[in-house]
Amino acid sequence: MSDRQPIVIMPEDIQRLIGKDAQRNNILAAKMVADIVKTTLGPKGMDKMLVSPLGEIIVTNDGVTILDEMKVEHPAAKMMVEIAKTQESEVGDGTTTSVMLAGKLLENAEKLLDKKIHPTVIVKGYRLAADQAQKILKDLALKISTDNEESIEILRSVAMTAMTGKASEGVKEKFASIIVKAVKQIQDGENIDISNIKIEKLKGDGIEDTELVEGIVIDKERLSIDMPRQVNQAKIAIIEAPFEIKNTEIETKVSISSPEQLQGFLDREERALNDMISKVKSSGANVIFCQKGIDDFAQYLLSKEKIYAVRRVSRSDIEKLSKATGAKIIGNVKDLTPEVLGFAQLVEEIKHGNDEFTFVRGCKNPKAVTILIHGGTEHVIDEVERAIKDGLGDVVASLRNGLVVPGGGAIEIELARRLRQLGTTLGGRERLAVEEFALALEDIPSTLAENAGLDPIDLLTELKSKHDAGDRNAGINLFTNKIEDMIKARIIEPLKIKTQAIQSAIDVTTMILRIDDVIASSDRSGGMPRGMPRSGLSGEMEY
Repeated sequence: MSDRQPIVIMPEDIQRLIGKDAQRNNILAAKMVADIVKTTLGPKGMDKMLVSPLGEIIVTNDGVTILDEMKVEHPAAKMMVEIAKTQESEVGDGTTTSVMLAGKLLENAEKLLDKKIHPTVIVKGYRLAADQAQKILKDLALKISTDNEESIEILRSVAMTAMTGKASEGVKEKFASIIVKAVKQIQDGENIDISNIKIEKLKGDGIEDTELVEGIVIDKERLSIDMPRQVNQAKIAIIEAPFEIKNTEIETKVSISSPEQLQGFLDREERALNDMISKVKSSGANVIFCQKGIDDFAQYLLSKEKIYAVRRVSRSDIEKLSKATGAKIIGNVKDLTPEVLGFAQLVEEIKHGNDEFTFVRGCKNPKAVTILIHGGTEHVIDEVERAIKDGLGDVVASLRNGLVVPGGGAIEIELARRLRQLGTTLGGRERLAVEEFALALEDIPSTLAENAGLDPIDLLTELKSKHDAGDRNAGINLFTNKIEDMIKARIIEPLKIKTQAIQSAIDVTTMILRIDDVIASSDRSGGMPRGMPRSGLSGEMEY
């Protein structure tokens, strides 16, 4: 009988985790990601300082920014980062909530795995709880419209709730008014395109000087000091084509045998540019925004006619200018007529420090506007920008489906209470998974209290008793450190934040729980993949 030869399926340098080791490792990675952002939750959450290899510093408590800048390497941890990005793109806020919920669901699933409950059973229970939670959320949501002042006030409250804890506490009421006004201005029936709200940052003054410009601000200066600095009652032309003599697309040679021929050639170029400027003048335009270049001689002619001109304006700014001023974007100067011009009460160049900006103000019913953020340092300005983007996302989400829910942990406690009632009707091991899902939801208000320096057990107990008594809007007001009615306290969030967070969290939880084998190939240098433990289960991960 011949000796048996070992069968080699994979190379020796392959890293492989099987069964419980694979599950535990993935759950540990996910929990660590959730723990990183956990302390940033809520108005009293702490900030993180992120330092890049080049020494660039970001100070923020925005969940998706933290996770994105950390460059997470562990495969399961990367999946957690992806749900934060999904939450950011879908709603613009609630990234920390979605990551924390997924982390807690996995942590609770680990307890069930220790009880010899199969991952498939846990997944089935979690899915059941998530589907029921979505139905309960729609039942608990409050309907708003945009036709009355009360609804506008609710939208302001939504914006303020989104911005709490993000460097704008003292001016959140002003910011909320700016955000709601901006969104209402660009709203076109059912369509709300948030890209029509431009955010421009200007270093100088304080954040309280942040303003809404009912028009567009462009970080470009006028082409010549001989052009007017201000143009009142501006008639605006937006041109894609360059104010230059076009070069031929094929290689061309011009033979010139006398000075007269050379002069004639130059005169012809000048006449062509003169014709372009004459067309601009005859149309009545006194301001030009050009996407391409403007020839030096054309600049001189425009200055002579006292026409304000800006060149090499980005395509996105060109489109916003068109929506704000009503000007049509034309591809040839020959098409320039009074009918295609836009209007603004004032176009002016403003200098701040070493930066020059062109302000287009006083547009008639602009469908694109600018929020101009002021601040003392870049770090402050960047964090205010993130706060405003969160506020914009929440207001748009509230308007799109017209549904909001109480904040401050109120909705999570009520969801947990009703899911426990569902659990009592179930038999088998799925009931345990539903109960763990309810416990995971309670981690949100518990963390809110913990981050504010309060006793989470006492507050959670009081919250539960209030909800058991029928006060379904009871939540934690962290500005008074008391349990209050969140609707009356104006701590309100869009329904979309909660539905998306639960959906994203349950998707990633399901995927991670169903993995029982991790096979990682080595890199070309022969080392193991970063983020993977060298043997067994490790409490350390590389970032």
